Amino acid sequence: MPRLDHVAIVVEDLEAALPFFRDLLGLPLDRVADVPEEEVRVAFFPMGGGEIELVQPTTSDSGVARFLARRGPGLHHICVEVEDLEATLRRLQAAGVQLIHEAPLIGRDGTRYAFIHPKSAFGVLVELYERPRVKEPVVPGEG
Repeated sequence: MPRLDHVAIVVEDLEAALPFFRDLLGLPLDRVADVPEEEVRVAFFPMGGGEIELVQPTTSDSGVARFLARRGPGLHHICVEVEDLEATLRRLQAAGVQLIHEAPLIGRDGTRYAFIHPKSAFGVLVELYERPRVKEPVVPGEG
């Protein structure tokens, strides 16, 4: 069954946004990390089995920076974890859903992900995410 993995919120200044979410809302800050391949800096707040992510662009020409310039700060995307990303993408394509990525992208931690275009998701950018599959341990003498 799909589950909500995270909600990403774009901010202009991560350091200025942290006190509101951490101190005023009381959300526990897990970590802040640079994600160079996406040209962003992200603060992760675990919440209810998922996360809230505050995302600040680190360059002026990244996708997130362009989003911020066009729309201002606020909701960027929601991320739904799925069991089989390729099957999900095939099902969506067959239904005529506009995808930003027709094949999964591979994250640095082995996760696989793709995005649904907001035009097909009622104005919301949706990320689909699949965790790396855990290989079953090989027991000597079996198999």
